[in-house]
Amino acid sequence: MSKGWDRALDLLRMRSIQFIITASFTFVTVLVMLFVGVMLYSKFSQTAEQNAYLYTQQTIEQVSYNLDRYLNDMTGIFNLVEEKVVRSQNIPDNKLTEQLETIVETRDDIVSLAVFTQQGELISGVPSQAMRKNTKLVEQSWFALAQENPKNLSFSLPHVQNLFKGQYPWVVSISKSVTIHKDNQQIPGVLLMDVNFKTIDDLSRKVSLGKKGYVYIIDLVGNIVYHPQQQLIYVGLKNENRLLPLRYSYGSYPDDSAEDKRLITIKTIDNIGWKIIGVSYMDEIVTTKKEISGFIFWLLIVVVIIVLFLLSYLSARISRPIKMLERSMKQVESGDLTVAASVKGSHEVEQLSHRFNLMVARIRQLMDQIIEEQEAKRKSELEVLQAQINPHFLYNTLNSAVRMAGVGKKEEVITTITSLSKLFRLSLGRGKPIITVAEELEHIRHYLIIQKMRYKQKFEYEIEAEEAALGCLTLKLLLQPIVENSIYHGIEQMADPGFIHIRAAIIGERILFQVSDNGLGMRPDVCAQILQGEHQSKGGSGVGVKNIHERIRLYYGEAYGVSIESEEEMGTVVSIWIPFIEPKGEEESA
Repeated sequence: MSKGWDRALDLLRMRSIQFIITASFTFVTVLVMLFVGVMLYSKFSQTAEQNAYLYTQQTIEQVSYNLDRYLNDMTGIFNLVEEKVVRSQNIPDNKLTEQLETIVETRDDIVSLAVFTQQGELISGVPSQAMRKNTKLVEQSWFALAQENPKNLSFSLPHVQNLFKGQYPWVVSISKSVTIHKDNQQIPGVLLMDVNFKTIDDLSRKVSLGKKGYVYIIDLVGNIVYHPQQQLIYVGLKNENRLLPLRYSYGSYPDDSAEDKRLITIKTIDNIGWKIIGVSYMDEIVTTKKEISGFIFWLLIVVVIIVLFLLSYLSARISRPIKMLERSMKQVESGDLTVAASVKGSHEVEQLSHRFNLMVARIRQLMDQIIEEQEAKRKSELEVLQAQINPHFLYNTLNSAVRMAGVGKKEEVITTITSLSKLFRLSLGRGKPIITVAEELEHIRHYLIIQKMRYKQKFEYEIEAEEAALGCLTLKLLLQPIVENSIYHGIEQMADPGFIHIRAAIIGERILFQVSDNGLGMRPDVCAQILQGEHQSKGGSGVGVKNIHERIRLYYGEAYGVSIESEEEMGTVVSIWIPFIEPKGEEESA
Protein backbone atom coordinates (compact mmCIF):
# COMPACT_ATOMS: atom_id res chain seq x y z
CA MET A 1 0.00 0.00 0.00
CA SER A 2 2.79 2.42 0.93
CA LYS A 3 4.66 1.62 -2.30
CA GLY A 4 1.56 2.42 -4.36
CA TRP A 5 1.14 5.69 -2.48
CA ASP A 6 4.79 6.59 -3.06
CA ARG A 7 4.41 5.88 -6.77
CA ALA A 8 1.32 8.06 -6.89
CA LEU A 9 3.21 10.89 -5.20
CA ASP A 10 6.12 10.51 -7.62
CA LEU A 11 3.69 10.62 -10.55
CA LEU A 12 2.04 13.75 -9.18
CA ARG A 13 5.41 15.40 -8.72
CA MET A 14 6.32 14.55 -12.32
CA ARG A 15 3.03 16.07 -13.46
CA SER A 16 3.35 19.20 -11.32
CA ILE A 17 3.64 22.51 -13.14
CA GLN A 18 7.04 23.18 -11.53
CA PHE A 19 8.43 19.89 -12.83
CA ILE A 20 6.88 20.41 -16.27
CA ILE A 21 8.29 23.95 -16.58
CA THR A 22 11.73 22.87 -15.39
CA ALA A 23 11.84 19.73 -17.54
CA SER A 24 10.46 21.46 -20.64
CA PHE A 25 12.78 24.44 -20.50
CA THR A 26 15.76 22.24 -19.61
CA PHE A 27 14.99 19.98 -22.57
CA VAL A 28 14.64 22.97 -24.91
CA THR A 29 17.82 24.55 -23.51
CA VAL A 30 19.82 21.33 -23.88
CA LEU A 31 18.45 20.89 -27.40
CA VAL A 32 19.39 24.46 -28.34
CA MET A 33 22.79 24.14 -26.68
CA LEU A 34 23.45 20.87 -28.50
CA PHE A 35 22.50 22.49 -31.77
CA VAL A 36 24.65 25.54 -31.03
CA GLY A 37 27.48 23.29 -29.81
CA VAL A 38 27.39 21.19 -32.96
CA MET A 39 27.30 24.32 -35.11
CA LEU A 40 30.15 25.91 -33.14
CA TYR A 41 32.18 22.70 -33.24
CA SER A 42 31.63 22.40 -36.97
CA LYS A 43 32.49 26.05 -37.53
CA PHE A 44 35.49 26.07 -35.20
CA SER A 45 36.78 22.77 -36.61
CA GLN A 46 36.42 24.05 -40.14
CA THR A 47 38.09 27.31 -39.14
CA ALA A 48 40.88 25.40 -37.35
CA GLU A 49 41.53 23.31 -40.47
CA GLN A 50 41.44 26.37 -42.68
CA ASN A 51 43.76 28.22 -40.31
CA ALA A 52 46.12 25.24 -40.26
CA TYR A 53 46.12 25.08 -44.06
CA LEU A 54 46.50 28.85 -44.30
CA TYR A 55 49.30 28.90 -41.73
CA THR A 56 51.16 26.15 -43.53
CA GLN A 57 50.75 27.88 -46.89
CA GLN A 58 51.83 31.23 -45.46
CA THR A 59 54.86 29.60 -43.84
CA ILE A 60 55.85 27.90 -47.08
CA GLU A 61 55.24 31.14 -48.95
CA GLN A 62 57.53 32.94 -46.52
CA VAL A 63 60.24 30.29 -46.86
CA SER A 64 59.87 30.43 -50.64
CA TYR A 65 60.06 34.21 -50.59
CA ASN A 66 63.19 34.29 -48.40
CA LEU A 67 64.90 31.56 -50.39
CA ASP A 68 63.93 33.09 -53.72
CA ARG A 69 65.18 36.46 -52.55
CA TYR A 70 68.44 34.98 -51.38
CA LEU A 71 68.95 33.09 -54.63
CA ASN A 72 68.12 36.22 -56.57
CA ASP A 73 70.82 38.04 -54.61
CA MET A 74 73.24 35.26 -55.46
CA THR A 75 72.13 35.41 -59.08
CA GLY A 76 72.74 39.17 -59.12
CA ILE A 77 76.24 38.68 -57.73
CA PHE A 78 76.86 35.91 -60.26
CA ASN A 79 75.77 38.20 -63.10
CA LEU A 80 78.12 40.88 -61.79
CA VAL A 81 81.00 38.42 -61.74
CA GLU A 82 80.05 37.19 -65.21
CA GLU A 83 80.12 40.75 -66.53
CA LYS A 84 83.59 41.35 -65.10
CA VAL A 85 84.86 38.07 -66.52
CA VAL A 86 83.46 38.82 -69.99
CA ARG A 87 85.11 42.27 -69.99
CA SER A 88 88.43 40.99 -68.75
CA GLN A 89 90.12 40.82 -72.21
CA ASN A 90 92.22 43.87 -71.43
CA ILE A 91 92.68 43.10 -67.76
CA PRO A 92 95.57 40.96 -66.54
CA ASP A 93 94.62 37.73 -64.74
CA ASN A 94 95.96 38.98 -61.45
CA LYS A 95 93.77 42.06 -61.77
CA LEU A 96 90.67 39.85 -62.34
CA THR A 97 91.66 37.77 -59.35
CA GLU A 98 91.78 40.86 -57.16
CA GLN A 99 88.28 41.84 -58.25
CA LEU A 100 86.99 38.36 -57.49
CA GLU A 101 88.63 38.46 -54.04
CA THR A 102 86.94 41.80 -53.35
CA ILE A 103 83.52 40.30 -54.17
CA VAL A 104 84.15 37.21 -52.00
CA GLU A 105 85.25 39.35 -49.07
CA THR A 106 81.98 41.34 -49.18
CA ARG A 107 79.88 38.17 -48.71
CA ASP A 108 80.54 35.57 -46.04
CA ASP A 109 78.30 33.05 -47.76
CA ILE A 110 80.36 32.96 -50.99
CA VAL A 111 82.91 30.19 -50.57
CA SER A 112 84.70 30.40 -53.91
CA LEU A 113 84.70 32.02 -57.35
CA ALA A 114 86.55 30.46 -60.30
CA VAL A 115 86.79 30.59 -64.10
CA PHE A 116 87.69 27.41 -66.02
CA THR A 117 88.24 26.56 -69.64
CA GLN A 118 86.11 23.94 -71.29
CA GLN A 119 88.87 21.44 -70.67
CA GLY A 120 88.87 22.15 -66.91
CA GLU A 121 91.93 24.42 -66.75
CA LEU A 122 91.75 27.07 -64.02
CA ILE A 123 92.01 30.58 -65.45
CA SER A 124 91.41 32.55 -62.26
CA GLY A 125 90.01 31.64 -58.87
CA VAL A 126 89.35 32.66 -55.29
CA PRO A 127 90.58 31.50 -52.82
CA SER A 128 94.13 31.49 -54.03
CA GLN A 129 94.87 27.98 -52.72
CA ALA A 130 96.03 25.40 -55.13
CA MET A 131 93.54 22.96 -56.56
CA ARG A 132 93.48 19.39 -55.42
CA LYS A 133 95.20 16.94 -57.65
CA ASN A 134 93.38 14.18 -59.44
CA THR A 135 90.18 16.27 -59.42
CA LYS A 136 88.21 15.34 -62.51
CA LEU A 137 86.62 18.70 -63.04
CA VAL A 138 84.68 17.80 -66.16
CA GLU A 139 82.87 15.05 -64.23
CA GLN A 140 81.52 17.51 -61.64
CA SER A 141 77.73 17.90 -61.87
CA TRP A 142 77.86 21.69 -61.93
CA PHE A 143 80.40 21.61 -64.80
CA ALA A 144 78.24 19.21 -66.82
CA LEU A 145 75.08 21.28 -66.20
CA ALA A 146 76.83 24.43 -67.42
CA GLN A 147 77.87 22.62 -70.61
CA GLU A 148 74.38 21.24 -71.18
CA ASN A 149 72.59 24.59 -70.56
CA PRO A 150 75.04 27.23 -71.82
CA LYS A 151 72.54 30.10 -71.69
CA ASN A 152 71.06 29.44 -68.23
CA LEU A 153 72.33 29.42 -64.70
CA SER A 154 72.65 25.95 -63.23
CA PHE A 155 72.26 25.15 -59.55
CA SER A 156 73.75 21.93 -58.24
CA LEU A 157 72.61 19.80 -55.34
CA PRO A 158 74.30 20.45 -52.00
CA HIS A 159 77.73 18.80 -51.92
CA VAL A 160 81.15 19.08 -50.30
CA GLN A 161 83.36 21.67 -52.01
CA ASN A 162 86.47 19.68 -52.98
CA LEU A 163 88.24 21.82 -55.59
CA PHE A 164 90.67 23.71 -53.43
CA LYS A 165 92.95 22.37 -50.78
CA GLY A 166 92.17 23.08 -47.13
CA GLN A 167 88.43 23.84 -47.59
CA TYR A 168 85.64 21.30 -47.46
CA PRO A 169 82.39 23.24 -46.77
CA TRP A 170 78.91 22.09 -47.75
CA VAL A 171 77.99 24.23 -50.78
CA VAL A 172 75.59 24.72 -53.66
CA SER A 173 77.41 25.41 -56.90
CA ILE A 174 76.08 28.01 -59.34
CA SER A 175 77.57 27.66 -62.80
CA LYS A 176 77.20 28.96 -66.37
CA SER A 177 79.00 28.79 -69.67
CA VAL A 178 80.80 32.07 -70.47
CA THR A 179 83.18 33.41 -73.12
CA ILE A 180 86.63 34.27 -71.80
CA HIS A 181 89.67 35.98 -73.33
CA LYS A 182 92.97 34.18 -73.25
CA ASP A 183 96.02 34.99 -75.32
CA ASN A 184 93.99 37.49 -77.29
CA GLN A 185 91.52 34.78 -78.18
CA GLN A 186 87.88 34.19 -77.20
CA ILE A 187 87.40 30.71 -75.90
CA PRO A 188 84.42 29.04 -74.15
CA GLY A 189 84.70 28.55 -70.43
CA VAL A 190 82.71 27.93 -67.27
CA LEU A 191 82.11 30.38 -64.43
CA LEU A 192 81.63 28.80 -60.97
CA MET A 193 80.34 30.35 -57.73
CA ASP A 194 80.12 28.12 -54.64
CA VAL A 195 77.58 29.36 -52.09
CA ASN A 196 77.72 28.13 -48.52
CA PHE A 197 74.71 25.86 -48.00
CA LYS A 198 74.48 26.93 -44.34
CA THR A 199 72.47 30.01 -45.28
CA ILE A 200 69.87 27.94 -47.15
CA ASP A 201 69.90 25.43 -44.30
CA ASP A 202 69.25 28.19 -41.76
CA LEU A 203 66.39 29.64 -43.80
CA SER A 204 64.67 26.23 -43.91
CA ARG A 205 65.56 24.89 -40.46
CA LYS A 206 63.97 27.81 -38.61
CA VAL A 207 60.58 26.90 -40.00
CA SER A 208 58.24 24.94 -37.67
CA LEU A 209 54.91 23.43 -38.75
CA GLY A 210 53.43 22.31 -35.45
CA LYS A 211 55.35 20.05 -33.12
CA LYS A 212 56.26 17.42 -35.71
CA GLY A 213 55.93 19.23 -39.03
CA TYR A 214 58.92 20.32 -41.12
CA VAL A 215 60.02 21.72 -44.50
CA TYR A 216 62.25 20.10 -47.12
CA ILE A 217 63.38 21.06 -50.63
CA ILE A 218 63.72 18.98 -53.82
CA ASP A 219 64.83 19.81 -57.34
CA LEU A 220 62.92 19.26 -60.59
CA VAL A 221 63.63 15.53 -60.73
CA GLY A 222 63.00 14.83 -57.04
CA ASN A 223 66.53 14.95 -55.67
CA ILE A 224 66.58 16.25 -52.11
CA VAL A 225 68.20 19.66 -51.84
CA TYR A 226 67.49 20.09 -48.15
CA HIS A 227 65.88 17.95 -45.49
CA PRO A 228 66.06 18.38 -41.69
CA GLN A 229 66.64 14.62 -41.40
CA GLN A 230 68.86 14.30 -44.44
CA GLN A 231 71.36 11.98 -42.79
CA LEU A 232 68.58 9.48 -41.96
CA ILE A 233 67.42 9.57 -45.57
CA TYR A 234 70.94 8.94 -46.86
CA VAL A 235 71.36 5.86 -44.64
CA GLY A 236 67.84 4.60 -45.52
CA LEU A 237 66.23 5.03 -42.10
CA LYS A 238 63.70 7.52 -43.42
CA ASN A 239 61.88 7.83 -46.70
CA GLU A 240 59.91 10.69 -48.23
CA ASN A 241 57.08 10.21 -50.70
CA ARG A 242 58.31 12.50 -53.48
CA LEU A 243 55.80 11.35 -56.08
CA LEU A 244 53.10 13.70 -54.84
CA PRO A 245 55.32 16.86 -54.84
CA LEU A 246 56.60 15.97 -58.31
CA ARG A 247 53.02 15.72 -59.59
CA TYR A 248 51.98 19.19 -58.38
CA SER A 249 53.73 22.56 -58.36
CA TYR A 250 51.48 24.43 -55.91
CA GLY A 251 48.76 23.78 -53.29
CA SER A 252 47.93 21.56 -50.30
CA TYR A 253 47.20 17.85 -50.64
CA PRO A 254 46.56 14.97 -48.19
CA ASP A 255 49.21 12.27 -48.06
CA ASP A 256 48.11 8.81 -46.86
CA SER A 257 51.26 6.95 -47.84
CA ALA A 258 52.72 7.02 -44.31
CA GLU A 259 51.25 5.59 -41.12
CA ASP A 260 50.45 9.08 -39.89
CA LYS A 261 48.21 11.06 -42.19
CA ARG A 262 49.93 14.19 -43.37
CA LEU A 263 49.12 17.40 -45.23
CA ILE A 264 51.61 18.23 -47.99
CA THR A 265 51.91 21.90 -49.04
CA ILE A 266 53.96 22.64 -52.18
CA LYS A 267 55.53 25.84 -53.53
CA THR A 268 57.86 26.01 -56.54
CA ILE A 269 60.68 28.53 -56.92
CA ASP A 270 60.24 29.48 -60.55
CA ASN A 271 63.75 30.62 -61.60
CA ILE A 272 65.52 27.43 -60.46
CA GLY A 273 62.67 24.91 -60.28
CA TRP A 274 63.24 23.88 -56.68
CA LYS A 275 60.12 22.81 -54.77
CA ILE A 276 59.62 23.70 -51.14
CA ILE A 277 57.44 21.10 -49.44
CA GLY A 278 55.80 21.67 -46.04
CA VAL A 279 54.77 18.56 -44.08
CA SER A 280 52.00 18.97 -41.43
CA TYR A 281 50.61 16.08 -39.40
CA MET A 282 46.82 15.70 -39.39
CA ASP A 283 46.73 14.37 -35.82
CA GLU A 284 47.87 17.79 -34.60
CA ILE A 285 44.94 19.37 -36.45
CA VAL A 286 42.65 16.70 -34.99
CA THR A 287 44.10 17.52 -31.55
CA THR A 288 42.92 21.08 -32.06
CA LYS A 289 39.47 19.71 -32.90
CA LYS A 290 39.51 17.58 -29.74
CA GLU A 291 40.41 20.61 -27.65
CA ILE A 292 37.54 22.55 -29.22
CA SER A 293 35.08 19.67 -28.69
CA GLY A 294 36.22 19.27 -25.07
CA PHE A 295 35.79 22.96 -24.43
CA ILE A 296 32.31 23.00 -25.99
CA PHE A 297 31.31 19.86 -24.03
CA TRP A 298 32.28 21.30 -20.65
CA LEU A 299 30.75 24.64 -21.61
CA LEU A 300 27.51 22.80 -22.38
CA ILE A 301 27.62 20.97 -19.02
CA VAL A 302 28.23 24.20 -17.08
CA VAL A 303 25.49 26.08 -18.97
CA VAL A 304 22.98 23.23 -18.44
CA ILE A 305 23.75 23.16 -14.69
CA ILE A 306 23.32 26.93 -14.42
CA VAL A 307 20.14 26.88 -16.50
CA LEU A 308 18.74 23.97 -14.46
CA PHE A 309 19.38 25.88 -11.23
CA LEU A 310 17.83 29.08 -12.58
CA LEU A 311 14.85 27.24 -14.05
CA SER A 312 14.22 25.42 -10.77
CA TYR A 313 14.18 28.74 -8.96
CA LEU A 314 12.01 30.48 -11.57
CA SER A 315 9.58 27.57 -11.92
CA ALA A 316 9.17 27.49 -8.14
CA ARG A 317 8.39 31.23 -8.20
CA ILE A 318 5.93 30.75 -11.05
CA SER A 319 4.20 27.70 -9.57
CA ARG A 320 4.01 29.00 -5.97
CA PRO A 321 0.88 31.16 -6.58
CA ILE A 322 -0.79 28.26 -8.38
CA LYS A 323 0.00 25.94 -5.46
CA MET A 324 -1.48 28.51 -3.06
CA LEU A 325 -4.59 28.62 -5.21
CA GLU A 326 -4.67 24.81 -5.18
CA ARG A 327 -4.62 24.82 -1.36
CA SER A 328 -7.53 27.27 -1.35
CA MET A 329 -9.45 24.95 -3.70
CA LYS A 330 -8.80 22.00 -1.40
CA GLN A 331 -10.27 24.01 1.48
CA VAL A 332 -13.36 24.70 -0.61
CA GLU A 333 -13.47 21.01 -1.52
CA SER A 334 -13.50 20.12 2.17
CA GLY A 335 -16.55 22.39 2.65
CA ASP A 336 -14.98 25.65 3.80
CA LEU A 337 -16.71 28.31 1.68
CA THR A 338 -15.25 31.19 3.69
CA VAL A 339 -11.95 30.93 1.80
CA ALA A 340 -10.79 34.06 -0.01
CA ALA A 341 -7.74 33.49 -2.19
CA SER A 342 -5.31 36.41 -2.15
CA VAL A 343 -2.70 35.26 -4.63
CA LYS A 344 -0.16 37.66 -6.11
CA GLY A 345 1.75 36.78 -9.23
CA SER A 346 1.41 37.10 -12.97
CA HIS A 347 -1.62 38.78 -14.51
CA GLU A 348 -3.16 35.44 -15.46
CA VAL A 349 -2.72 34.00 -11.95
CA GLU A 350 -4.23 37.12 -10.35
CA GLN A 351 -7.18 36.91 -12.74
CA LEU A 352 -7.56 33.22 -11.90
CA SER A 353 -7.52 34.06 -8.19
CA HIS A 354 -10.13 36.77 -8.76
CA ARG A 355 -12.34 34.40 -10.73
CA PHE A 356 -11.93 31.76 -8.03
CA ASN A 357 -13.14 34.20 -5.39
CA LEU A 358 -16.11 35.11 -7.59
CA MET A 359 -16.86 31.42 -8.04
CA VAL A 360 -16.76 30.75 -4.29
CA ALA A 361 -18.98 33.75 -3.66
CA ARG A 362 -21.40 32.53 -6.31
CA ILE A 363 -21.42 29.04 -4.75
CA ARG A 364 -22.23 30.59 -1.35
CA GLN A 365 -24.98 32.63 -2.97
CA LEU A 366 -26.42 29.59 -4.73
CA MET A 367 -26.27 27.54 -1.56
CA ASP A 368 -28.07 30.30 0.34
CA GLN A 369 -30.59 30.44 -2.47
CA ILE A 370 -31.07 26.67 -2.34
CA ILE A 371 -31.58 26.84 1.42
CA GLU A 372 -34.15 29.60 0.95
CA GLU A 373 -35.90 27.67 -1.79
CA GLN A 374 -35.95 24.51 0.28
CA GLU A 375 -37.30 26.47 3.22
CA ALA A 376 -39.95 28.03 0.99
CA LYS A 377 -40.80 24.62 -0.42
CA ARG A 378 -41.08 23.20 3.07
CA LYS A 379 -43.35 26.04 4.13
CA SER A 380 -45.40 25.58 0.98
CA GLU A 381 -45.80 21.87 1.66
CA LEU A 382 -46.74 22.66 5.24
CA GLU A 383 -49.38 25.10 4.07
CA VAL A 384 -50.69 22.50 1.64
CA LEU A 385 -50.86 19.97 4.47
CA GLN A 386 -52.68 22.47 6.63
CA ALA A 387 -55.10 23.10 3.80
CA GLN A 388 -55.72 19.38 3.47
CA ILE A 389 -56.89 19.20 7.07
CA ASN A 390 -58.49 22.65 7.21
CA PRO A 391 -60.69 22.41 10.33
CA HIS A 392 -63.01 25.15 9.12
CA PHE A 393 -63.73 23.28 5.89
CA LEU A 394 -64.12 20.00 7.80
CA TYR A 395 -66.49 21.61 10.33
CA ASN A 396 -68.65 23.20 7.63
CA THR A 397 -68.84 19.96 5.67
CA LEU A 398 -69.83 17.88 8.71
CA ASN A 399 -72.31 20.54 9.82
CA SER A 400 -73.93 20.41 6.41
CA ALA A 401 -74.15 16.62 6.62
CA VAL A 402 -75.82 16.88 10.06
CA ARG A 403 -78.40 19.34 8.77
CA MET A 404 -79.18 17.14 5.78
CA ALA A 405 -79.49 14.10 8.05
CA GLY A 406 -81.86 16.10 10.28
CA VAL A 407 -84.22 16.73 7.40
CA GLY A 408 -84.00 13.17 6.15
CA LYS A 409 -81.75 13.67 3.14
CA LYS A 410 -79.96 10.36 3.50
CA GLU A 411 -78.69 10.17 -0.09
CA GLU A 412 -77.12 13.62 0.13
CA VAL A 413 -75.54 12.72 3.44
CA ILE A 414 -74.07 9.53 2.00
CA THR A 415 -72.77 11.40 -1.05
CA THR A 416 -71.21 14.14 1.11
CA ILE A 417 -69.54 11.76 3.55
CA THR A 418 -68.31 9.51 0.71
CA SER A 419 -66.79 12.45 -1.19
CA LEU A 420 -65.20 13.75 2.01
CA SER A 421 -63.56 10.40 2.72
CA LYS A 422 -62.30 10.07 -0.84
CA LEU A 423 -61.10 13.69 -0.73
CA PHE A 424 -58.95 13.01 2.33
CA ARG A 425 -57.80 9.66 0.98
CA LEU A 426 -56.55 11.32 -2.22
CA SER A 427 -55.04 14.23 -0.29
CA LEU A 428 -53.18 12.16 2.26
CA GLY A 429 -52.58 8.97 0.27
CA ARG A 430 -48.94 7.79 -0.08
CA GLY A 431 -47.60 11.04 1.43
CA LYS A 432 -46.07 12.10 -1.89
CA PRO A 433 -46.30 15.60 -3.40
CA ILE A 434 -46.50 14.25 -6.99
CA ILE A 435 -49.67 12.58 -8.32
CA THR A 436 -51.20 12.03 -11.75
CA VAL A 437 -53.47 14.52 -13.52
CA ALA A 438 -56.31 12.01 -13.23
CA GLU A 439 -55.89 11.87 -9.44
CA GLU A 440 -55.78 15.66 -9.19
CA LEU A 441 -59.00 15.94 -11.21
CA GLU A 442 -60.62 13.20 -9.09
CA HIS A 443 -59.65 15.12 -5.97
CA ILE A 444 -61.18 18.38 -7.23
CA ARG A 445 -64.34 16.55 -8.36
CA HIS A 446 -64.99 15.30 -4.81
CA TYR A 447 -64.23 18.75 -3.47
CA LEU A 448 -66.80 20.28 -5.83
CA ILE A 449 -69.40 17.65 -4.83
CA ILE A 450 -68.97 18.62 -1.16
CA GLN A 451 -69.09 22.35 -1.87
CA LYS A 452 -72.14 21.95 -4.09
CA MET A 453 -73.94 20.18 -1.23
CA ARG A 454 -72.97 22.97 1.20
CA TYR A 455 -74.11 25.79 -1.08
CA LYS A 456 -77.40 24.02 -1.94
CA GLN A 457 -76.87 23.74 -5.63
CA LYS A 458 -75.80 27.39 -6.00
CA PHE A 459 -73.38 26.52 -8.86
CA GLU A 460 -72.76 23.89 -11.48
CA TYR A 461 -69.41 22.61 -12.65
CA GLU A 462 -67.85 20.72 -15.53
CA ILE A 463 -64.50 18.87 -15.65
CA GLU A 464 -62.96 18.35 -19.11
CA ALA A 465 -59.61 16.56 -19.73
CA GLU A 466 -57.71 15.19 -22.70
CA GLU A 467 -57.13 11.45 -22.49
CA ALA A 468 -53.38 11.83 -23.11
CA ALA A 469 -53.06 14.24 -20.19
CA LEU A 470 -54.63 12.00 -17.53
CA GLY A 471 -51.53 9.82 -17.07
CA CYS A 472 -49.10 12.74 -16.77
CA LEU A 473 -47.61 13.82 -13.45
CA THR A 474 -48.39 17.00 -11.53
CA LEU A 475 -47.94 18.59 -8.11
CA LYS A 476 -50.70 17.68 -5.66
CA LEU A 477 -53.40 20.16 -4.61
CA LEU A 478 -52.97 22.74 -7.38
CA LEU A 479 -56.66 23.11 -8.28
CA GLN A 480 -58.39 23.16 -4.85
CA PRO A 481 -57.15 26.66 -3.78
CA ILE A 482 -58.12 28.08 -7.18
CA VAL A 483 -61.60 26.52 -7.07
CA GLU A 484 -62.01 27.74 -3.46
CA ASN A 485 -61.32 31.30 -4.57
CA SER A 486 -63.79 30.94 -7.43
CA ILE A 487 -66.53 29.83 -4.99
CA TYR A 488 -65.81 32.23 -2.10
CA HIS A 489 -64.91 35.37 -4.10
CA GLY A 490 -66.63 34.86 -7.42
CA ILE A 491 -69.88 32.89 -7.03
CA GLU A 492 -70.97 33.07 -3.37
CA GLN A 493 -72.00 36.74 -3.63
CA MET A 494 -73.91 36.24 -6.90
CA ALA A 495 -77.71 36.29 -7.03
CA ASP A 496 -77.76 33.99 -10.05
CA PRO A 497 -76.42 30.44 -10.13
CA GLY A 498 -72.73 30.18 -10.99
CA PHE A 499 -70.73 27.88 -13.23
CA ILE A 500 -67.19 26.54 -12.84
CA HIS A 501 -65.36 24.93 -15.79
CA ILE A 502 -62.16 22.94 -15.23
CA ARG A 503 -60.01 21.83 -18.17
CA ALA A 504 -56.79 19.81 -18.48
CA ALA A 505 -55.01 19.75 -21.85
CA ILE A 506 -51.55 19.21 -23.41
CA ILE A 507 -50.23 22.34 -25.15
CA GLY A 508 -46.92 21.62 -26.90
CA GLU A 509 -44.48 20.44 -24.24
CA ARG A 510 -46.62 21.74 -21.36
CA ILE A 511 -49.80 20.80 -19.50
CA LEU A 512 -52.48 23.43 -18.94
CA PHE A 513 -54.93 23.41 -16.01
CA GLN A 514 -57.58 26.05 -16.55
CA VAL A 515 -60.28 27.05 -14.00
CA SER A 516 -62.98 29.37 -15.39
CA ASP A 517 -65.97 30.84 -13.58
CA ASN A 518 -68.72 33.34 -14.39
CA GLY A 519 -68.48 35.04 -11.02
CA LEU A 520 -68.10 38.68 -10.07
CA GLY A 521 -64.60 38.98 -11.51
CA MET A 522 -62.00 41.62 -10.53
CA ARG A 523 -59.92 44.45 -11.86
CA PRO A 524 -56.64 43.64 -13.72
CA ASP A 525 -54.56 45.40 -11.06
CA VAL A 526 -56.09 43.15 -8.41
CA CYS A 527 -55.03 40.11 -10.50
CA ALA A 528 -51.42 41.31 -10.42
CA GLN A 529 -51.60 41.96 -6.67
CA ILE A 530 -52.91 38.43 -6.06
CA LEU A 531 -49.93 36.87 -7.91
CA GLN A 532 -47.54 39.06 -5.94
CA GLY A 533 -49.24 38.21 -2.62
CA GLU A 534 -50.15 41.85 -1.93
CA HIS A 535 -53.95 41.42 -1.99
CA GLN A 536 -55.50 40.25 1.27
CA SER A 537 -58.88 38.48 1.23
CA LYS A 538 -60.99 36.65 3.77
CA GLY A 539 -62.13 33.09 3.44
CA GLY A 540 -60.56 30.19 1.55
CA SER A 541 -58.16 27.56 2.68
CA GLY A 542 -55.27 29.85 3.44
CA VAL A 543 -53.24 28.50 0.47
CA GLY A 544 -53.19 31.52 -1.82
CA VAL A 545 -52.66 31.76 -5.55
CA LYS A 546 -49.18 33.18 -4.91
CA ASN A 547 -48.33 30.03 -2.97
CA ILE A 548 -49.42 27.85 -5.89
CA HIS A 549 -47.41 30.03 -8.29
CA GLU A 550 -44.24 29.78 -6.17
CA ARG A 551 -44.63 26.05 -5.61
CA ILE A 552 -44.76 25.44 -9.37
CA ARG A 553 -41.72 27.62 -10.02
CA LEU A 554 -39.74 26.01 -7.21
CA TYR A 555 -40.39 22.54 -8.62
CA TYR A 556 -40.33 23.21 -12.36
CA GLY A 557 -38.53 26.49 -12.97
CA GLU A 558 -39.25 30.07 -13.97
CA ALA A 559 -40.96 29.08 -17.24
CA TYR A 560 -44.00 27.69 -15.43
CA GLY A 561 -46.58 29.04 -12.97
CA VAL A 562 -49.99 30.71 -12.69
CA SER A 563 -51.62 33.45 -14.78
CA ILE A 564 -54.97 35.23 -14.13
CA GLU A 565 -57.35 36.91 -16.58
CA SER A 566 -60.43 38.64 -15.17
CA GLU A 567 -62.90 41.47 -15.72
CA GLU A 568 -65.52 42.77 -13.31
CA GLU A 569 -68.99 41.19 -13.81
CA MET A 570 -67.43 38.96 -16.54
CA GLY A 571 -65.83 36.19 -14.50
CA THR A 572 -62.26 34.94 -14.03
CA VAL A 573 -59.96 32.52 -15.86
CA VAL A 574 -56.97 31.06 -13.95
CA SER A 575 -54.35 29.15 -16.04
CA ILE A 576 -51.85 26.82 -14.41
CA TRP A 577 -48.84 25.76 -16.56
CA ILE A 578 -46.65 22.79 -15.68
CA PRO A 579 -44.22 20.70 -17.79
CA PHE A 580 -45.36 17.62 -19.68
CA ILE A 581 -43.97 14.71 -17.61
CA GLU A 582 -44.94 11.09 -18.16
CA PRO A 583 -44.72 8.58 -15.28
CA LYS A 584 -41.81 6.11 -15.26
CA GLY A 585 -40.88 3.07 -13.21
CA GLU A 586 -42.34 3.05 -9.72
CA GLU A 587 -44.47 6.13 -10.35
CA GLU A 588 -46.21 4.43 -13.25
CA SER A 589 -46.78 1.19 -11.36
CA ALA A 590 -48.08 3.13 -8.34
